[in-house]
Amino acid sequence: MNAPQAFPQLDLAPHIRIDGVHKAFETGGRIVTALQDIRLDIPRGQFTCLLGPSGCGKSTLLNAVAGFSLPSSGTITVDGRQITAPGPDRGMVFQEYALFPWMTVEDNIAFGLHIKGMSKPEIRDRVGGLLSMLSLGDFRQRFPKDLSGGMRQRVAIARVLALDSPIMLMDEPFGALDALTRRNLQDELLRIWSELKKTILFVTHSIEEAVYLADRIVVMTYRPGTVKRDLMVDMPRMRDPAAPEFNQLKRELGVLVMEEQQRHHTDELRMAAVD
Repeated sequence: MNAPQAFPQLDLAPHIRIDGVHKAFETGGRIVTALQDIRLDIPRGQFTCLLGPSGCGKSTLLNAVAGFSLPSSGTITVDGRQITAPGPDRGMVFQEYALFPWMTVEDNIAFGLHIKGMSKPEIRDRVGGLLSMLSLGDFRQRFPKDLSGGMRQRVAIARVLALDSPIMLMDEPFGALDALTRRNLQDELLRIWSELKKTILFVTHSIEEAVYLADRIVVMTYRPGTVKRDLMVDMPRMRDPAAPEFNQLKRELGVLVMEEQQRHHTDELRMAAVD
């Protein structure tokens, strides 16, 4: 087991405030409520995981914080400013790497910096630092097709970090990776978070991943998505998945998530019967 690391002290003033957020969609001629009365204050520097089964609105809430899809009602603010669109204060990492296949690793990371109008020396220095931080230096001239899934995700993370957004929004970024690569990238992410003091809002359906990574775990209910449980994880890092307290929390969260998974299954059976 690795030795515990020092992690950022949190500023308890809300960095992100989600206040009474409701989101409804029209689909198939009926209204579906995806989110209902979500209220969360997320302090600066906190690593928060949104946990729950498919259909609980985790990604919908993350997209609302990103500004990609605004709430039907309620507000989301960052440092007191209401979110009405995507912005440079929030960087998004997707499960699908969203890299430009015609660009090298180096050019993918630098893309947003060129858009911002940074000078060539500034871009060179920042990209070089990120290539080193994420162990990508030997791959700087490779194209995405030549990289493993784990390496592609490193590039995607580096591209977001290049813009130096204070908030990182991560939508199941390690969900498609094998177990060993996933754990390595989890450790990399924790190291980066410790060094750069980002506020991270991380969506996952993996209970173990949430317990391993998070300061705080928000368990969401199946549709309509509400906050079922909001708890702090009081374990030092680096965390040992074999430790009794780790597995006790996994079991407690497993009961909560399985209750919502069963509601999902029951709803699918009901809808199938109606059809």
